[in-house]
Amino acid sequence: MTEADWLERLTAWVDAANGWVWGVPLIGAILATGVLLTVMLRFVHVFNLARAFTCMFHVERSPGASGEVSPFGALCTALSATIGTGNIVGVATAIGTGGPGALFWMEVAAFFGMATKYAEGLLAVKYREVLPDGRVLGGPFYYIERGLGRKWKWLAVLFAFFGVTAGIMGIGTVTQINGITSAVQRFFDPDFGLQAASSGVSVFGSVYPVSVVVAGSAVTLCVGLVVIGGLRRIAKVSMVVVPFMAIAYTLVCLLVMFANCEKIPGAVCLVVKAAFNPAAVTGGAVGTLFIALQKGVARGIFSNEAGLGSEPIAAAAARTDEPARQGLVSMTGIFIDTTVICTMTGLTIVLTGAWDPSLGLEGVGITVEAFSRGLSFLPCAGTVASCFLMVALAFFAFTTILGWNYYSERCLEYLVGARRQWAVKTFRLLYVLVVFVGPYLTVSVVWGAADVFNGLMAFPNLVALVLLSPVVVHTTRDYFRRH
Repeated sequence: MTEADWLERLTAWVDAANGWVWGVPLIGAILATGVLLTVMLRFVHVFNLARAFTCMFHVERSPGASGEVSPFGALCTALSATIGTGNIVGVATAIGTGGPGALFWMEVAAFFGMATKYAEGLLAVKYREVLPDGRVLGGPFYYIERGLGRKWKWLAVLFAFFGVTAGIMGIGTVTQINGITSAVQRFFDPDFGLQAASSGVSVFGSVYPVSVVVAGSAVTLCVGLVVIGGLRRIAKVSMVVVPFMAIAYTLVCLLVMFANCEKIPGAVCLVVKAAFNPAAVTGGAVGTLFIALQKGVARGIFSNEAGLGSEPIAAAAARTDEPARQGLVSMTGIFIDTTVICTMTGLTIVLTGAWDPSLGLEGVGITVEAFSRGLSFLPCAGTVASCFLMVALAFFAFTTILGWNYYSERCLEYLVGARRQWAVKTFRLLYVLVVFVGPYLTVSVVWGAADVFNGLMAFPNLVALVLLSPVVVHTTRDYFRRH
């Protein structure tokens, strides 16, 4: 059997696993959990959104408050992992395969996902563990074991295992570095495949563009310098990069929409119509109702990670003595990630018509086309759009690599014991090594594997959220009664 045959078979296996994991059961479970928590908490994320934004800047003055970073630092660490390729590539992929209606279902999932994120942040602080050296460990593995009891430890171990594999084998490393190097190549070496092999650099027996090798090596070096410093250094970098790039990206999207403001009402109507009757909009070219729903929910969750259980790992490190307050801060992450940034990307794609399947575009190519059309009033609009998206994707994906390093490290510490720091140091070296080889791996298989491991994390976490929902409700009512 040739290498091509093995690759084809591996791709088929990954696609089959991806279809099973992200099928109706998981999508239904994530949405049902969000609806359940929304009702039980009496729409806490709707009536307390403004309060949540003020809580992220709350300075804890209680001498007994535990935590390693500020609530804002914990949020930025979480956002560093969520704001990434999913906001640019994921949204484009969802709309490209599911039609404009996928954006509607992405918003629906985000609305109920805010209640899920609230519960995750609350439970993370409530059941976290503070070590003698001041480090804080928390996340689904702790609120499963401590909240549900020792008999559920097997479920906590399962989540931690999936968390390590998702971080090092998928969403945290290869997909992100692939996104960065692909964007760099698209800008600097778009015609590399048409050039002679001598114009590139030989790596692992194959020839790659110089831009890919340089960008991959530079990102690997930066990742190594940051992750060695642990959580505090990751938080410091995230608190600078994440807000700056999120604001810059939002402003450019607003510029595109302002320049095409007359098309916005039509784009919104198109999104809603395509959500329930895709064929009427796409002519059957792309998407059905189920595909629009599946792609919208799956890519939305891939971006904001509601229900997956990753964000509570960062939330547990927040310096606070109020679990409900951190829950409020945590839920703002979905609002920023999906309701703002993903919506901006989606509307830009829809109102410019860049999603049209007749264009033959995929992934980030759809987003580049959208920005090129939307910024057509600028000289060299295509070059400007490609350059901006390259920079945005590079920064977003870089911070995602940092955030997922922290997540997977904490999962590993739970599995091997928090005091076995040799295991963590070895893992960091391995993590950096995977980032280094990431640009040279097959993209389709990598993205499929990332989706599989990402989805598997949700199953243990959703069980815990449902069983601990009475605790979430009681803690929430107690907090609002006192404040």
